[in-house]
Order: sequence, then C-alpha cells, then structure tokens
Amino acid sequence: MSQYIVSARKYRPDSFETLIGQDNIARTLSNSIKRGQLAHAYLFAGPRGVGKTTTARIFAKMINCSSPGPDMEPCGHCESCVSFQEGRSYCIHEMDAASNNSVDDIKALMEQVQIPPQVGKYSVYIIDEVHMLSSSAFNAFLKTLEEPPSHAIFILATTEKHKILPTILSRCQTYDFNRISIPDMVRNLRTIADKEGVKIDDESLHVIAMKADGAMRDALTIFDQTVAFCGTDVRYSEVIRNLNVLDYEYSFSLVDNFLAGDYPKALLTFDEVLSKGFNALHFIGALSSHLRDLVVAKSAGLDSLLELPESLKIKYKEQAERCPLKFLYDALAVTTACESGYKAATNPRLHIEFALMKLSFLLSAPAAETPLKAAAPALSVPAPSAKAPDAPRTSAAPKAPDAPKVPDAPKIPEAQAAEPEAPVKTRRRASKGVSIDALMEEKKVEVEEEKAPEAKEVSLTDELLSEACTKLSENYASRPRLANLISSAKKEIKASDGAWIVDFYVHNDAQKQWIETKFLHELEGNLIRLTGVRTLKIVVDVIADEGGKEKTPYMPEDQAKDLMSKNENVRNLVVEFGLNTK
Repeated sequence: MSQYIVSARKYRPDSFETLIGQDNIARTLSNSIKRGQLAHAYLFAGPRGVGKTTTARIFAKMINCSSPGPDMEPCGHCESCVSFQEGRSYCIHEMDAASNNSVDDIKALMEQVQIPPQVGKYSVYIIDEVHMLSSSAFNAFLKTLEEPPSHAIFILATTEKHKILPTILSRCQTYDFNRISIPDMVRNLRTIADKEGVKIDDESLHVIAMKADGAMRDALTIFDQTVAFCGTDVRYSEVIRNLNVLDYEYSFSLVDNFLAGDYPKALLTFDEVLSKGFNALHFIGALSSHLRDLVVAKSAGLDSLLELPESLKIKYKEQAERCPLKFLYDALAVTTACESGYKAATNPRLHIEFALMKLSFLLSAPAAETPLKAAAPALSVPAPSAKAPDAPRTSAAPKAPDAPKVPDAPKIPEAQAAEPEAPVKTRRRASKGVSIDALMEEKKVEVEEEKAPEAKEVSLTDELLSEACTKLSENYASRPRLANLISSAKKEIKASDGAWIVDFYVHNDAQKQWIETKFLHELEGNLIRLTGVRTLKIVVDVIADEGGKEKTPYMPEDQAKDLMSKNENVRNLVVEFGLNTK
C-alpha cells in the first residue's frame, strides 16, 4: 500500500500561479524579483492556514532558480528546484520560533547566516511564529536583521503581528495576508475533488468552506475527514452530520412558520434541533445569519454579499420575496437581542422559545388576543351614572326621572380618607324654576368652589428647627458621627427672597466638605419633611475663631504647617530635603 499524503501537503502550491486568494502579494513579490529589488527582510502576517509559509517557500525557490521562465517562474529542473522539491535544499532554512525562542537559538542562527549558500544566490531563513521570540532574543536579532550579509534574506511569519517589537517591524517589508474567500476555497476544493475522483455537490463544499473560517489548510483537512467518513460519493446529509453543522432547511422552515404565525411548529423545530445535540446559542446565531442572507437576497444589488452556491441563492431569493422587509428587520432585532441576552438568562431555553414566539407574532397577532378584542366594545360601554340628567332650560322644571340603581361604593380606608383631596368642581342646579338670578348665583358658587384654599407656608422657627434636628439626629443613630454633628452644630435661621436659610456652623473645613459632598441634599430633604417648610435650604459654614482662641489643626496639611511654625528645626529639615507638606 502506497504511503498516504494528506491533501494539505499533496496539493500545496508550488508557484505564485497556484497560490490561492493572495493575488496582490504574489504580484508584488513577483515584480520585485523581476526588477531585482529584493529586500533583506520580509514580514508575512495573517491568520492561520492562508499561505504565509507556502509563499515564503515559493519566493525562496524563485530567487534561487538558475533558469527561470519569462515571468520568473521556477523551471523545476535545475539543482536548486529539484533539491527544493525533494526537501533537501541547503538554501532554505526554516526555524520554529515557538520552540527555539531563546537568545542561544538566535546566536546559533546568526553564526549560520555568515555561511554563504552552496547552490543558488541567496540563503533564505524562514522563521515561523516569530512573535514567540523572547524580548532578549528579539534584541539579539536586531543588528543582524538590519544589516545582514548580502546573500541572506529573512522571512518572518506570524499570526499575531501586534506582539512583534516596533524595532523589528521597522526593519521589514510587511505583507498582510487575508482570509481566503469562500468562493476561492470552493473552486480549489472542486479541483482537488475532481483529481481525487470524489463525487461531491456544491452545497457540501460550501459547508466545508464555511467550517474552515477562511483557512485553506483547515478546508483541506476537513475535506479529507469528510472523504474518510463518506467515501468517494459524498452526500450533503452525511457532511452536515459528520461536521455537526445545522442544516439550512431548519432555518427555511422556521421562517415559513414565522410568516404563518405558527409558533407551535417553531417550538417543535427548536426542540428537534436540541435533541440532535446542537448548541442553543449556535441555533439562534444560525437563524440570525439566515435572516441576514434573506435581507441581502431581497435586493438585487447585494448579490455579491451572498456567499452561497447557486442552488441555495435561488432558494433564498424565493423565500425573500415572500418576506416583507419590515418583518426581516424586526426579526433581526429579536434574534440579535436574544443572542446578547442569552448568557445572562436564568432559563436559556425559555429565553430562546420566547424569542421564537415573538417572531411568530410579528405579522399576525396571537389567537389568544381575538376574544379580548371582540369583547372590547362591550367593555367600553359607559356605566350608568347615578347623577340625574340635566333639566331642560325652561321656565318650569319637569319631574326628574328616577335615579338608576348603582352598586355600593367601595369602602375607603380611614388613613386614605383622612388625606386631603383636590377640590372637585360640582354643578349645582336649582331644584325649582330657572331664572337669571338663580343662574348668576349658581355661577358665583362655582367660582368660589374652584378657588381651593392653598396651603399656607409654614414659618420656620427656632423651636420647630430644634425639634426637627432632634428627630433627625435620632434617625441617624446608626451614623454616630453625623448624628453628633447635627445635634451639636450651631444653627441660625435667615429669611431670604421667600426662602428659609439654615446656617449650619461646623468646626473645620473638612467637616464642611464632608457634609456638602455626601449629605447636603439628604439633610435638606429630611428637614423639609420634618418641618413642613418647602423652601428650606441649608448652608454649611465654618465657625469663626472666638476671642483669639487658638484654632486646633485638623487636616494633615494644617498639622504640618503648625509644627513648622513652632519648631525651627522641623522647618529647616523640610526646606533642606524639599519635602511636600500637602
């Protein structure tokens, strides 16, 4: 039995023409070789499996070929090309920086750089995962990287460009590799499948390309895994089962359920997905992606954004035509909100099921609401009023009709009944005939009733303030410092522009700042509640020194200044050492 070689190695590109998805980089490097403008150091940065090391090998092979073609393509027959293909080239040196990241490894590489190539013009040193080098190894590498021998070319490859020192980046020509697009991967997989005699449809290749996430090497690995599972006749159902990928049909059937307002079927579909072992969060993410693709398919100008095989594009466009754009917009809002709140949900399954029900009711109201809407007119009929209808404006009032029977009014709690209510405007009618005098008298009564007496503003007195402060101090018993300050502080009452000003005098600036920043608004609110004075305001002041009494320093800054003023040695010490007393 012949030795098996995985597709990632067997079909690895050996020229810039066969390089997948990096056309700009291939063209730039090819032109630099044609014009003889080779740099001494290159940096290839990008995601895994996109061709960084492969490009470095092709580049090294091209610059050492002794008889290149018109476009500087390797001939494949010279000693340099043959030794490269057989893996015994002495012109190309590869080092894995993940396992050789010490200073000694870099020093050994620097010694090797001094040896000229045995075959070809250049010695190419490819260093993979260069970001794994230690800081000391980077520093040891700097000088040689900046001024290497004329025959040496360095190619550094990394997946994490941001971890490389700026001094290294400034010495290299940087090439950023992109993720390989799904159409490019599908075309390459189709070519390889034809060469291997594997029968596979476009939907299956698209699933493999989606699973690879832009890495061609991963796509080839998944392709080998699929062929090993399915054989040479690959079916779509077997691919999604092997790769544990959610079938597109679930999303299509769910949207049909949403359009029909059939939430039971949507919930059953979700239960079927969970029973097959799929992650619930991945399910709602796939539904969001499906709705996004429907939005894209609904507009003919966005076809380039739909990376799907032609058979699926037709199916998406057919369903998109049946979906109003507002429905798709609202549905996306529901699914994205469900995704963001999934991890914080106490019951994740219920969280998604509720989102599915909301999606089912976007176009049609739930059936449970129909009886309520039908009964709404009956509920809107006004209840019979106990008040007799107004008497017609004639000289004699006819006999008033009997008042309809009304249920007894609910009993009001005493505490609620005691509270004052807003004045209610009433209409008084004369029990007998209507005259001009009676109407004028009635109007006068209405105007007097409309003018409700306003509550008189309570005057703030020393007794009222003292009583309120005593209660307030008791309320702050759990905060002894604040309670003592409230009870012991000197207070003065002033009237200013219709407001009552209460001056709280404290002993120092620290107490003043403490009250103003933390408790001022709280104290004002509590005093207004206890005194009933709505225009009360508190102003915090520091009590002035009385009788030349020496002020006790409170803050560390004041204590330091006081000590310096009393002790000359301390003052000299602060000046000599330049100490900060603040």
